[in-house]
Order: sequence, then C-alpha cells, then structure tokens
Amino acid sequence: MGGAGSNLAALLERGVGVELVVSHRAGVGALAIARAHRVPAAVLLPSRYPSREAYGEALRQAFDDAAIDAVAMAGFLRWLDAETVQAYRGRIFNVHPSLLPAFPGLHAIRQALAYGVRWTGVTVHLVDEGQDTGPVVAQEPVPVEPADTEESLAARIHAVEHRLYGDVLQAFERQRFFVSGRRAIWRP
Repeated sequence: MGGAGSNLAALLERGVGVELVVSHRAGVGALAIARAHRVPAAVLLPSRYPSREAYGEALRQAFDDAAIDAVAMAGFLRWLDAETVQAYRGRIFNVHPSLLPAFPGLHAIRQALAYGVRWTGVTVHLVDEGQDTGPVVAQEPVPVEPADTEESLAARIHAVEHRLYGDVLQAFERQRFFVSGRRAIWRP
C-alpha cells in the first residue's frame, strides 16, 4: 500500500517480496515505483465506494486475487474496516514516525518537535482496529537535535524507517518472531 513511495522503494531494493501495490490516491509516487519494478498495482479510490466496509471488501478482493499473505502499509491514510483487520490479523504491518504510543496519527514528527522531546523514533507495529494501537514489533529511537526542523528530523527518521521496516518484513518472511498478546517475541 503506498503514497510517495520511499518505503516501497527501500523494500524493493532490499528484495522484500512485494506482490501488489495498492493506493487510495491516483498519481502517487508508489504507483510509478511499482511500474518501474513491474509490480502489479491497483488504485482504489474511496469516493467510488459507498462505505468503509465496501471499500474494505474491494481491498480484500484485490488481496485475494493476488494471493497476498501479509500487508505492509506505508502512506496509506485510510482506516481499515474491522473485517479486513480480522482477515489479516497479525499480518498487517505499519510503519510510524514516532516511538508509539507517543504521537499517534498524522504529523507525528511535527507533534514531537512541538512537544519538545529529546528523542523520537520509528515504530513498526501490527495493525488492529485502533489508530496506531496495534502490538509493537520493533522500535528504534532517533535523537532530536536542538536545531532540527520538521524536514531535517524527517530525513533522519525516514532513513531509519527504510532500514527497520525492511528488517521486520524480512524477519516475518523467515518466521523470526511471533506475537503473544501485545509483545513481539523474537527468535535467535
């Protein structure tokens, strides 16, 4: 699932298996990256569906048609309906630019700067029915420098996102961790 596509590009460069890219907006960078890598892509515009549940049904159909086992969200700014979350529970990943539970939702980097924290970071978590509330799989802190702007901090955070998200997804492919309750248990 994609937006601008920097996380998608990083995953493809690492060799993470990407079978389908789905976007909720036309003309985004992720679609161009998918084309360049010959990865099938679909644009599912929310305005074409009468409800979140109908949108979820179309999303699940796209996943089923492509035989998708797991979902990696990045830049997909749509809440998934309960049936989609249930159908892929424990297999929908999201990357977030903060150390959750701090600064969930949109503009996490701006929130961290406004709050005055000394550390923020990156969280890879499983998606549940809430907003950025699923079990944390991995986190990595990023220092906030005194002169940081939203752009300078975002650049450092994105570099960590690109590496950490790939690490987690490759570990999932190799069954290197499992989730028990809210805790990810990593195998050596």
